[in-house]
Amino acid sequence: MELKIKRVRPGARIPAYATPGAAAMDLHAACEESVTIAPGARAVVPTGIAIELPGPEYVALVFARSSLGVRHGLTLSNGVGVIDSDYRGEIGVGLVNLSDTAYTVAPGARVAQLAVMPVARAGIAVVDELSGTERGEGGFGSTGKF
Repeated sequence: MELKIKRVRPGARIPAYATPGAAAMDLHAACEESVTIAPGARAVVPTGIAIELPGPEYVALVFARSSLGVRHGLTLSNGVGVIDSDYRGEIGVGLVNLSDTAYTVAPGARVAQLAVMPVARAGIAVVDELSGTERGEGGFGSTGKF
């Protein structure tokens, strides 16, 4: 599987796997100046790249970097970013600062991770009844582990 990557900003870094066992590639900030995110604030950090997935059987997912979340309270503002196979624009990383201290993203800093995954598209069947299970309609906490 080949992922095509285009630089859309000068100096943008091409994502790469940090180790042979890495499942995702590091995405880097392609901002001209540092971006400071105040406590509770959000910002979109440009990566300077656009991608072309090989087809609709793939999706690119943007995940938070665990070190930023655990050490600095910085995570993705939308949980997980979904990049569809037909999107050709620049990848921007929406970040939110959940800490009580401002955080500064420097140009070139690693801000997120990009993973490419296969897609299983479901056929939709509208029905009047669903099959029963032991759990049934039990929601949050229904298994006693919430």
